[in-house]
Amino acid sequence: MAATTVKRMLASWQLAQRGQIRAFTASAASQKAHNVGILAMESYIPTRFVSQEQLEVADGVSKGKYTIGLGQKKMAFVDDREDINSICLTAVQRLLDNYGIDPKDVGRVEVGTESLVDKSKSTKTTLMKLFEDAGNHDIEGATVMNACYGGTAALFNSQAWVESSDWDGRYALFVAADIAVYEAGPARPTGGCGAVAVLVGPEAPMRLVPKARSTHSVDVYDFYKPSLSSEYPAVDGALSQVSYIKAVDDCYNALMEKVSRMNKRHTFQTVESAFNHLVFHSPYNKLVQQSFRRMLYNDARRFKQANIALPSHLAPLAKFVDLAAKDTYTNKDLEKALQAIPTTVYDRMVGPSIEFSQNIGNSYTAAVYSNLVCLVDNLGKELEGRRMGIFSYGSGAIATMFTVDGIAAPPGASFSLPRIQQTVNLKQRLAERKEVTPAEFVDALKLREKMYGKSGTPAGSITHVPEGAYYLKEVLGNHNRVYARK
Repeated sequence: MAATTVKRMLASWQLAQRGQIRAFTASAASQKAHNVGILAMESYIPTRFVSQEQLEVADGVSKGKYTIGLGQKKMAFVDDREDINSICLTAVQRLLDNYGIDPKDVGRVEVGTESLVDKSKSTKTTLMKLFEDAGNHDIEGATVMNACYGGTAALFNSQAWVESSDWDGRYALFVAADIAVYEAGPARPTGGCGAVAVLVGPEAPMRLVPKARSTHSVDVYDFYKPSLSSEYPAVDGALSQVSYIKAVDDCYNALMEKVSRMNKRHTFQTVESAFNHLVFHSPYNKLVQQSFRRMLYNDARRFKQANIALPSHLAPLAKFVDLAAKDTYTNKDLEKALQAIPTTVYDRMVGPSIEFSQNIGNSYTAAVYSNLVCLVDNLGKELEGRRMGIFSYGSGAIATMFTVDGIAAPPGASFSLPRIQQTVNLKQRLAERKEVTPAEFVDALKLREKMYGKSGTPAGSITHVPEGAYYLKEVLGNHNRVYARK
């Protein structure tokens, strides 16, 4: 064949390919995504837990220190047979299977976690084994890290992709997951473990309200992991609590200003009028309680600034509304006044979202999404037409408060709030777990310590891994990690 003929054929093929690419791009760009948000959710929790009440006894602390002082009930944990990659694999596999998602229909995958097992290789790349059989390698996204905030960053990235001109019509998927462990001491009861996988796309039953969010980002060393040879963090507990509350103040007040401007309302807005439900990041439940009361305190300050009389349930806060912000974060008298406010509003707005985290502990990036799953599990269809305020915090620090609307799905829709409720089935999953002794819990953490950063076969038994879940089979001499599915 003459060289000129080959060149003509090649040029013709290249023009055809460019035409197909242009046609595909134009078609994808013409698709306008509406009501982008959460389509589906799934979770993974370990099969074993330790009672916080039994931990109090084993640790020799006063009765109620963990159960009342922290507001926690049970703590989930894993040994060296499960790591961040395995629990993410399990959560995503469940999402794909239980909602009938074709792996070819996923175009973006992100992971939010701080439980790293490699300083370079992304957990997202490990998840790609779930898409191999479908031949789908065209998947954007990576692992996002900033303490407990990575899952929210992954959600916002997913939303932005679906709403962008680069969206090709496929689903985005993210998983927020962590294994929270602490060395022996006062912080250990604030550990936990869990993963939540989330499908993001248009016409969602949980719509992310555009522009109705606000972010607080500062430089603070309240919780961090400077040692690369240990998975245990460095924690300044007092600073961490103040940093969290400051973020609540900043995000809530900024969001209320934005919502007021967006709605062009002249009526005074409070947390009770702006939201039907609130969902918080929960290192421990007592901090969630304090955060909600802090919103009520901010409402009292705003009432005063607007020269509006405080409602009766906020009247005890009147003598504190003129204090400088810096004088309120550790003010014991203010805290007592806030604790005296009746819990009726808290029980209605926050109560339906807290049970899951109270029974698995802190799951870092997954904590706020575990609470959101819990809210849907408890209320399901009742959330249709209701507005949720979501507060996500990650030490270091980044926090965002964003807004989600519950939307009624049309008849025959693939995704709906009742379907999420039926699928996650949290109460049964929590009830099926096994309670173990504090000694067994401590032994599991010792196995993790021994295996961390090492090669070899994990010592933990796979009997604790549920059917259908993934586990760490071996870490080869070159530190390649090998996983199997039970």
